Amino acid sequence: MPRPPVEIVWFKRDLRIADHEPLARAASAIDNLGPVLPLYVVEPELWQQPDSSGRQFAFIRESLTELRQALSGLGQPLVIRQGGMIEILDQLRANFTITALWSHQETGNRWTFDRDIRVGDWCQEHGIPWHQPRQHGIDRGLIQRNGWAKRWDTLMALPTHQPPGALPPLTDLDAGTLPEWKDLSNQPDACPERQQGGREAGLSTLNSFLYERGEPYQRAMSSPVTAYDACSRLSPHLAHGTISIREAAQAAWARQDEVRALPPATRGKWPGALNSFIGRLHWHCHFMQKLESDPRLEFENMHPAYNGLREGEFNERYFAAYCKAETGFPFVDACLRALDAQGWINFRMRAMLMAFASYHLWLHWRQPSLHLARRFTDFEAGIHYAQSQMQSGTTGINTPRIYNPVKQGYDQDPDGVFIKRWVPELAGLKGTYLHEPWRAEPMTLHAVGISLGDTYPDRLVDHEAAARDAREKIWGVRRGESYRAKADDIQNRHGSRKSGMQNRGATGRKRRRASTPQDDGQAQLL
Repeated sequence: MPRPPVEIVWFKRDLRIADHEPLARAASAIDNLGPVLPLYVVEPELWQQPDSSGRQFAFIRESLTELRQALSGLGQPLVIRQGGMIEILDQLRANFTITALWSHQETGNRWTFDRDIRVGDWCQEHGIPWHQPRQHGIDRGLIQRNGWAKRWDTLMALPTHQPPGALPPLTDLDAGTLPEWKDLSNQPDACPERQQGGREAGLSTLNSFLYERGEPYQRAMSSPVTAYDACSRLSPHLAHGTISIREAAQAAWARQDEVRALPPATRGKWPGALNSFIGRLHWHCHFMQKLESDPRLEFENMHPAYNGLREGEFNERYFAAYCKAETGFPFVDACLRALDAQGWINFRMRAMLMAFASYHLWLHWRQPSLHLARRFTDFEAGIHYAQSQMQSGTTGINTPRIYNPVKQGYDQDPDGVFIKRWVPELAGLKGTYLHEPWRAEPMTLHAVGISLGDTYPDRLVDHEAAARDAREKIWGVRRGESYRAKADDIQNRHGSRKSGMQNRGATGRKRRRASTPQDDGQAQLL
């Protein structure tokens, strides 16, 4: 009996039916070579990788539940399988004639890169075409960045892909069940204040930012006291694809047009906020391009001159204290605890946390980077590893930025509101002593029930001395012609072309220059 034909649409980090080119094209009259089989594979090996976590899976699970409902409404629910991708493809091929495989291009960690190579080999072996349209502004095979921003504009201005009107149901095909985190790992990962997954939540978040929360974006994004409301909070939805970056860009452009139509006196701070937000959509893809162009960045220093600088004895005590948010620096610990509970923190605090581990604790960036990756519900490998190296000073093209963890507390949380919430054992302290409890006399601490080293840990290092030592080491590498020559090569391949960072709306719309932060680690990524 002949096997019925199907076109498999493999959902990965694109958990939506709107603006989903593989789904739209597989179902279209032009490209259709059989009924569409929408597939998501839960890959246990992926969830054993050191940058994966239960909070990420919980967000994806909620998104998959909503995606399955959306596809059911079209006629064919999402098919879920668990196992290795090659194993699942073999199983499906035993029952169907696979006429094509469709999926978006993916820029993920090395495991997904290697898996996609195996899938490509499998498709070639069996004569099955694998179509991989782009969903981000990533140029596969890019050598240097000239013209990159203009191509990003062109891609984002294209019309969004509409969902199919209907999908023919595949009879006698078990849709499969969606496992829970405990089925994949024995490592619990409670994240009680995590953002909810799913497209409905993503669209609501986008709308509330563009029309309600976003006006103070430029000013309020830096402090964790204000950033939770003022930042877009779209990052987990873009990371897992419940909305597309094209949808976000076009919604922001449309909102810009609405604001421009208002009387100048009523526009408030919206023009600057929207311009800044659109600039950061550019940067989302700009950083992903770095990993796409150079996958070794997940593991190796971008500039080889830094090899060996931190590869000596790893201070396990410092790292353990960092992971437990017991560094003795109240603002740092507050940020780590907030991240643990919420799965998100604003970019400046992410930069500070990575820099603190790399400079003040002098830890090689890889292990702190993995710890933070697991804490982020919005983990995006392409952004995360490039940013980890940037904040650790190993790129060779960015100015080392050694955040003062105490000054950051004074600047971003002057009244100690954030510290008192997340480090309640210090709530009895005020002013200087709340930010720097080591300056208080023992009797002052005792009066409010605090004993450094017991109630709250003493600071791991003298942050000023540690910063001086780190600065001397990191700048000591940045000398000599060979260093500069390699840095020039890196800049050519990975550096931004700021003058070309323009943003266009729909075709024919006048170009509007977006706010484009320097490539120095201050690009607050949504």
